[in-house]
Amino acid sequence: MIFILKVTTNKEERAMEMIHERTITKQLQVFSIARPHGLKGYLILEAANRDAIEEAAFNLPYVKGIIGKTVTYDEVKNMIQPEVQDINIEVGDIVEMIADHFKNEKGKITRIDKKKGEVVVSLLGAAVPIPVTVKIDNVRVIRRESQQAEEENADN
Repeated sequence: MIFILKVTTNKEERAMEMIHERTITKQLQVFSIARPHGLKGYLILEAANRDAIEEAAFNLPYVKGIIGKTVTYDEVKNMIQPEVQDINIEVGDIVEMIADHFKNEKGKITRIDKKKGEVVVSLLGAAVPIPVTVKIDNVRVIRRESQQAEEENADN
């Protein structure tokens, strides 16, 4: 059975450690604990029954409670095994920031780290080129460097 546990945001790791320690010391039937990708303040636990989860989490700091009913693996599959998206972004692309502190700023991609899901962008509007590291999800390609070169060649 799979359960979702509500915990204090940014304390998920510590809550996992405490639940793990209690599970071992009390020999509870909790089989796995996972921290969902991209979802703060929640843990996913697999156990034999609800009683095992309640005993493992009872009166622990950072643990706020068990979310209602059990869930199926299909419902939490994306959170446990996020699908790697094909990233269609290249070094030299002109992008617009769509989130964070630099929203609506434009910049040029100088480096891509696909493993971390981050890009380094050199801001175009700044007097001095400032490299900024942001999540790939927070940028939108507005012009390809190869497209720009083709357009310039067509003008000549």
